[in-house]
Amino acid sequence: MATYVGAIDQGTTSSRFAIVDLQGDVVSMAQREHAQILPKPGWVEHDPSEIWRNTEWVVSTALDEAGLSPSDLAGVGITNQRETAVLWDRASGRPVTNAIVWQDTRTSDLCREIAADFGEGRLRRITGLPAATYFSGPKVRWLLDHDADLRRAADRGDLAFGTIDSWLAWNLTGRHVTDVTNASRTMLMDLSTLSWDDDLCTEIGIPVALLPEISPSIDDFGPCVGVLEGTNLRTILGDQHAAVVGQAAFGMGDTKCTYGTGAFLLTNTGEKPIASTSGLITTVAYQRVGQPAVYALEGSVAVAGSSVQWLRDNLGLIKRTADVEALAATVEDNGDVYFVPAFSGLFAPRWRPDARGVLAGLTRYATKGHLARAVLEATAFQVRDVLDAMRNDTGSELTELRVDGAMAENGLLMQFQSDISGLDVVVPKQIETTVLGAAYGAGIDAGVWDTVGAVQNHWQEDRRFTPSLDPAAVAALDAGWAKAIDRSLDWV
Repeated sequence: MATYVGAIDQGTTSSRFAIVDLQGDVVSMAQREHAQILPKPGWVEHDPSEIWRNTEWVVSTALDEAGLSPSDLAGVGITNQRETAVLWDRASGRPVTNAIVWQDTRTSDLCREIAADFGEGRLRRITGLPAATYFSGPKVRWLLDHDADLRRAADRGDLAFGTIDSWLAWNLTGRHVTDVTNASRTMLMDLSTLSWDDDLCTEIGIPVALLPEISPSIDDFGPCVGVLEGTNLRTILGDQHAAVVGQAAFGMGDTKCTYGTGAFLLTNTGEKPIASTSGLITTVAYQRVGQPAVYALEGSVAVAGSSVQWLRDNLGLIKRTADVEALAATVEDNGDVYFVPAFSGLFAPRWRPDARGVLAGLTRYATKGHLARAVLEATAFQVRDVLDAMRNDTGSELTELRVDGAMAENGLLMQFQSDISGLDVVVPKQIETTVLGAAYGAGIDAGVWDTVGAVQNHWQEDRRFTPSLDPAAVAALDAGWAKAIDRSLDWV
């Protein structure tokens, strides 16, 4: 048996390929960024062809660095930015337009129409989702509404739609396929049947012929061609779902937060979906072929790490994103400065596309250190708001939060996260849990590991942050955050 597995991690800003050994250690990884295309305020696009070229490059580079060939891999997995929508021509295999990224807000009017026509409650009952710009289904409808040629081609069955996983799987295997985790983010899949809802597709205005086949997440999708010829594609997981597997969050109530471009929290709710009444979304956590799906409640924060990039690129306050912790540590507290990073509106639990970014509480006393601290604290406040919603929906008290992603290395942020949330925050030794989750899935399907639970042996705690802030100080911070949120609303 081959002694390695591989994983493609196609994210919002870059693509990576990792090779993982039987002990769960990353032996080789390559990464390449792709362009962020910003045609208008609120619009965010990617070039799917560039993403595929970069994917080929990172795969070849990581294999070369490890001295391996695809046949040395027992299988490969895909994990991906989830709600980004791609349309391509079935005959040529070429994209017919840029991909519309999950952060894009151009569908806000359309989403209001869908909510009014279809009914927000009915939509949530079927899909677990609100009508929001976040999800990929309305993005496809927008493309078809704004290009008559695309609409005609779609009606003829000449086009294929998919999220990024489908685009990569098409290029790797020739199959038009997705998995239950990515399909659950389209606003088109019935959560209970794990299939496309024909009535919903018709009412939203998306031809069913556009849509990929839905499969379990951990499954044999077939042999690869091209750069990975010699191995099989064995897992597809949306990025946050892959992090659930990578964090070994397999028990009911296990909760993880991935701090990337945004911050994404999932809490495992078992084999039955729980309808949220607190602004969260119900989603599929993962599914192994032949087994029931495992569900989760999720809260998505649109802006986390990207706010630090904004400090670096737009304001020039730091040279490297890693410098933000040292700058924030030059002050003892936020100096009553609060930052609401509603660059694309507010996601869970508020779902307010009308909100925009606000910097509040400024006086002459404020320094760039206070601004850096306010940016970091904004991420923690948003995550805490989602945790409170999870407590309300599940009726249970969370005991700890497993964290990963680049910002999990920021000790100041992790301590504040613990303080403001009243939870232990646990950082694993391996914070690359997203790419590891996809690799673990591929290994499970290939028989490298017998069960999903077998990967728990690879998870190890590195650091634990415990709450230490005085309750009165927490209450004062909460009051300031609430005032800043109020001032961000109704801007658009």
